[in-house]
Amino acid sequence: MVIITEPREIERRSFEIISERLSGQMPDPQNSAVIKRVIHTTADFDYAENMVFSEGAVDIAKTALRSGAAIVTDTQMVRAGINKKAAAQLGCEVHCFIDSPEVAETARLSGHTRSRAAVDRAAETLGNPIFFVVGNAPTALIRLHELVLAQAIEPLFIVAVPVGFVNVVESKEMIMALNVPHIVAKGQKGGSNVAAAICNALMYEIVDL
Repeated sequence: MVIITEPREIERRSFEIISERLSGQMPDPQNSAVIKRVIHTTADFDYAENMVFSEGAVDIAKTALRSGAAIVTDTQMVRAGINKKAAAQLGCEVHCFIDSPEVAETARLSGHTRSRAAVDRAAETLGNPIFFVVGNAPTALIRLHELVLAQAIEPLFIVAVPVGFVNVVESKEMIMALNVPHIVAKGQKGGSNVAAAICNALMYEIVDL
């Protein structure tokens, strides 16, 4: 038995194993870095099948990040998982409005979720362009869908990978139906770690850490 302890070697060997397991299964090499990073994060090879990329999604996302787009996450867990050094190199500020007192008050008065109110707060505070990264809250995606249809917001990109059982599948389908570049994990799987992994995978392709 060989025990690997050096961090970079652990990661290198992990991606080597993933590539071996995925041999012949990758439909589009352009998307492979994102899919492999998600599998590396989750050890779940189902993501090789359930990740959906809109046309040219990876190139569009990287262009948005290179332009210094504001990254907005639905939870602090997603925000914490995004590599701040990579984001800083790109000039991308990472925001999360879920804990804002204004968001809490709006949610209380409206009877809606804080995640929904946080999307409104992001739109009001930052305007366009925004790169949304959603890993937990279907109601954030539902609100994004409403705002896009109302032409109240034009997101540069949406990462839509909430996890769970209520509104999860439906909210992802709403995002896939929009004419907005996106990466979506179909079905019930996803989460904060997946959302952050997707964002990091995109940034790692265009920064030197």
